Amino acid sequence: MKKVRYERKNSIGIITIDSPPVNSLDRDVFIDLEEAVLQIEDCVRVVIIEGAGSKAFVAGADIKEFPGLTSEAGEALCLRGQAVFNRIANLSQPVIAAIDGFTLGGGLELALACDIRIASNDSQFGLPEVKLGIIPGYGGTQRLPRLIGQGMAKRLIFSGEFISADTAYKYGLIEEVIEGDVLSKAIELANIIASRGPIAVQKAKEAINVGAELTLNEGQQIEATLFGEICLTDDKEEGVAAFLKKREPLFTGN
Repeated sequence: MKKVRYERKNSIGIITIDSPPVNSLDRDVFIDLEEAVLQIEDCVRVVIIEGAGSKAFVAGADIKEFPGLTSEAGEALCLRGQAVFNRIANLSQPVIAAIDGFTLGGGLELALACDIRIASNDSQFGLPEVKLGIIPGYGGTQRLPRLIGQGMAKRLIFSGEFISADTAYKYGLIEEVIEGDVLSKAIELANIIASRGPIAVQKAKEAINVGAELTLNEGQQIEATLFGEICLTDDKEEGVAAFLKKREPLFTGN
């Protein structure tokens, strides 16, 4: 059986990692995860990634695959994981991580590849690789400092300590902490995003992601260029007309 499921609910795509007992990222999970990402259709406006059960979102890589790794094999392992997570990060649609439980190592790196992270209040986060004598290899040393700053990222990576959902929220690692059903909350947010102009949302994501690697002036030029592209869309005309006529817009993605 596949360890990753993909289903579409209207305009929302949901990817579920189901690899008991703690949804570890073994080779099969990476294969299935990449396959699930490739199934996402253009009609999907938002993607949600969750872990099955309430014990773990994803509790890291499968450590049983690590003994005896050569330098070449270790590098290849990292590049493979990075490629899958980059594919998720580069989806045109916003991606929400619905986190419930342990989110450690590769699991946290997966969450970092998402655009928005919502977590249950009893979730825990960490990059404990240094406890094993290794470092994060699926993008953690690069994405975490960009998200929460170098100092705090270094503290978490160097210490390998776990932090609570409330602390992760204070650090800016996650965007919301809730009690109750995380997936329902993620779907609620996804439906709000899906009701907006889909081209506008996608272009906004592109502007943020591309601009983050540029100077302010270069980023503003990207923003202006993308705004100009949106001006040619039917959705822009519909959104403006709906606003002027005080009605809800009917966006088609064109």
